[in-house]
Amino acid sequence: MHRDLKPENFLFSCSDEEAALKATDFGLSVFYKPGDTFSDVVGSPYYVAPEVLRKLYGPEADVWSAGVILYILLSGVPPFWAETEAGIFRQILQGRLDFESEPWPGISESAKDLIRKMLNRDPKKRFTAHEVLSHPWIVDDRVAPDKPLDNAVLSRLKHFSAMNKLKKMALRVIAESLSEEEIGGLKELFKMIDTDNSGTITFDELKDGLRRVGSELMESEIQALMDAADVDNNGTIDYGEFLAATVHLNKLEREENLISAFTFFDKDGSGYITIDELSQACRDFGLDDVHLDEMIKEIDQDNDGQIDYNEFATMMRKGNAGGGIGRRTMRNTLNANLADALRIANTKLT
Repeated sequence: MHRDLKPENFLFSCSDEEAALKATDFGLSVFYKPGDTFSDVVGSPYYVAPEVLRKLYGPEADVWSAGVILYILLSGVPPFWAETEAGIFRQILQGRLDFESEPWPGISESAKDLIRKMLNRDPKKRFTAHEVLSHPWIVDDRVAPDKPLDNAVLSRLKHFSAMNKLKKMALRVIAESLSEEEIGGLKELFKMIDTDNSGTITFDELKDGLRRVGSELMESEIQALMDAADVDNNGTIDYGEFLAATVHLNKLEREENLISAFTFFDKDGSGYITIDELSQACRDFGLDDVHLDEMIKEIDQDNDGQIDYNEFATMMRKGNAGGGIGRRTMRNTLNANLADALRIANTKLT
């Protein structure tokens, strides 16, 4: 069982047109025997199966996650969403599958039939992997219409896959420039969680550290917080990422801090952040620069192809500007949750 199937965990082996697509990131995967059941809540919020949330599940959970991926590939958005992680979980447990809004009227009935059978909330009635692979929409070339996805769907997919890299980088720039007084006891807290003194926090260290100070977050919530704080996606949280995720947002949004961050990106002092400057910043931070043009379009209110200070400040002060779809505020919510949990820990430490 993979237990964390999502689009980000599938990679092409190379850039060739016929490159093999491979599943990756088996960190949560387990071997099982037929009839085995599991109770630990793992996975990523949009993709987790309802029985995982109920803490009694088997390999059928992977089929659910694959069904969510199929829904996203055809429509550009997840089937179950909300502004908070708890809200997403409520939708997974009780929400209705939407096949009425665009682009679903133009999607084949066969595709919708397969998705319904993969997203059956009863794991005993859900399609098995073999049944999925035997479904007419998969095996019969005459069933699935040979027409391209709507441009709106492609745009949504790009937005869904691209988090607001500028805001992530700006938060880190600001956090790393704060004084010892502003940072408070966060340095000590980082050292306390980083038990092997490696300079980075692993998932296990974060889990153990939070539990030592009385946090009751579920393992899936801790993993989600880890993902939200891990800006460069290397599987650990370094000190800069830790500060960016935990320093109280009112410090990050003060005018002088915003000006300082804007100046960091505006290398030539033109008063604008260009796509070239953003691309260079991404390289400096170890991030890819995919879909930067899409991100700039979301932030660029006057459509001049660059970001001025007012546009930058507006983006920093609102929930998830540049995330693409307005309701996509999950990462910011997770960052806030991590900040709250660690502020509680910090209070206990001091």
